[in-house]
Formats: sequence, structure tokens, C-alpha cells
Amino acid sequence: MSKAESDAQRAHARGRIYLGKVTFSDAVVTKTELDSPTPRVTLSSCLDVSQWQPVIADTRKPVKLPTNRLTKYQVLTTLEKWPQGWRVVRDEPQGKKC
Repeated sequence: MSKAESDAQRAHARGRIYLGKVTFSDAVVTKTELDSPTPRVTLSSCLDVSQWQPVIADTRKPVKLPTNRLTKYQVLTTLEKWPQGWRVVRDEPQGKKC
């Protein structure tokens, strides 16, 4: 199970849902491996979760969040080219503000 799936299950078990949107910006290719058997590229981008709000599912009241949490941070994304097209195979939050 992926981390995203386990995080979603944990939120659901606690009676929480997320409202709003998540955006990526400033994507830059940082590495390419186009001559390998499975072509691969790595992107660095900024993930913005500032408009994504966890709320209590029943009441829609916002969940209190730490004031020092990062809401815009750098993410490294690895994509591979498969017969069906490019697929994200890894997203790695870097813990750095962007």
C-alpha cells in the first residue's frame, strides 16, 4: 500500500476529509536517463497545500493544524516512460520550503 493510501485510510478512520486543492508549480527537469531501457526523468517542483484543508467529515469544521507546518515545499518526482505513456513512479517531499 502506498503512503498516500495509508494516509487517506488514517484520515478516514479519524472522521476527516480534505477540501480544497493542491497545486504544483515551478517544475524543472533535474535529471534525465533517456537512453536506459526504461527512460526516466526527475523533476523538482513546488507542492502547495495551503488551499487544502482537513475538516471533520460530519460537521465540516476545520481541523486545527500546527502553525509551523510547511504549506509550500519542494518535491522530487520520478517519471518513467512505459508503452502507455509517462508514469509517476515516485514522489519524494524534500522538507524544504519553496
